[in-house]
Amino acid sequence: MKYEISAEDRKILRETAKKQMDFACQERNKILKEKWYLHNALRGETPMVVLESWGFNDEVITPRLKCTGEFARKTEFELYQNFVNQELFDDDRVTPDRFEMGYHTEFKLYDLDMHKEFATGREEEDTSGVSMRFLPVIEDLEDDFHKIKPSRFSVDIEGTEQEFQLLTDTFGDILPVKMKMDCLYSVPTQLIIHLMGMENMMLNLAQYPDLFKKLMDQAADDTLAYYDMLEENHLILPTTEYESVGQGTFAFNHELPDTPTVDGRYLTRRDVWGYMDSQETLSISPKMFEEIIFPCYEKIGSQFGLLSYGCCEPVDRVWDNCISKFKNLRKVSISPWCNEEFMGERLRGSSIIYHRKPAATFLGVSGRDLDEEAFRKYIRRSLTAARGCKMEITQRDIYTIDNNVQKARRYIQIIREEIENNWK
Repeated sequence: MKYEISAEDRKILRETAKKQMDFACQERNKILKEKWYLHNALRGETPMVVLESWGFNDEVITPRLKCTGEFARKTEFELYQNFVNQELFDDDRVTPDRFEMGYHTEFKLYDLDMHKEFATGREEEDTSGVSMRFLPVIEDLEDDFHKIKPSRFSVDIEGTEQEFQLLTDTFGDILPVKMKMDCLYSVPTQLIIHLMGMENMMLNLAQYPDLFKKLMDQAADDTLAYYDMLEENHLILPTTEYESVGQGTFAFNHELPDTPTVDGRYLTRRDVWGYMDSQETLSISPKMFEEIIFPCYEKIGSQFGLLSYGCCEPVDRVWDNCISKFKNLRKVSISPWCNEEFMGERLRGSSIIYHRKPAATFLGVSGRDLDEEAFRKYIRRSLTAARGCKMEITQRDIYTIDNNVQKARRYIQIIREEIENNWK
């Protein structure tokens, strides 16, 4: 992508940057920021609520875009993404008072390219919501193990600096441009699925458990080598404010260092948030997860300053013998397939936030009106299960709201009403 912005696109971006700054300066936004700090410090009084819009941004952001240049249009999209929640949904996402961008880094597991095929037959964007499958690069692990090479990783400093300077020149006087790093995001089994496909991964786990364990061990070592590279190049940046911690939550905290150096040294992986999940392994036995998968995850995840864990997998199945072993765990995903009551019992009174991910079927099914009574009953059960815990609710995996912003807004309002009436 060329880093260039036309005069007309520059004008559009400056207007959009001003909109973001206006939202960021609202008193409500400042109050929300402080609530997040309290929440992540386990001192919040009520659950935080976030609606992730990435799956339906084609309904709420794309129609607004005016820029014509490729890079300008991408930037305009990112600007809107920073404040669309505050503008449209009235959830608890905070609008940043800056435009944040990260270093251009790459991590290619085993130095293998991923190949995917979409149902449409076209090359789609990852967020399009179109079904796809991964075309196996590794099929039979015993036959194909020779393909496994050291993972490749790199950083494009020059390209990063070009983008930073262009954005600063375009609207930095209105909305400061800052370098940032979101949480260190590590999902080894997802990357392996991208190279094997689900069926092949399950077959290889059953047929070659020792080889698969070797594969996982290398994934852990290569990931830590990648973090070494980031540290050596001073690319580990603070995760204490607006930074994403994966899965619709944010970094706000005063426990981790908030400057790039501390006590005369640059930050390391132990100074920042990390995120991990292994939703691809929900079909294997807890014992197999413990023996083959978890050692890799424990080796990586134990090194972060704070950890958020889990996506769609039911963590209750592997909680006692695996996930609970993380001493730095601050948030754990309670997915629609998780035993809510079991996890409520385990987390009650602990220092781990009960991060509830409601089922997408109430809001995200096209052509269906919002069944308010059914949804109230559903959310009420979650609130009851989480009593005595610190709780957070993130609605994910919504791919359409039928272009009905009021439906999504009402959805958030119902959650707030149920919290008001039922949270103790």
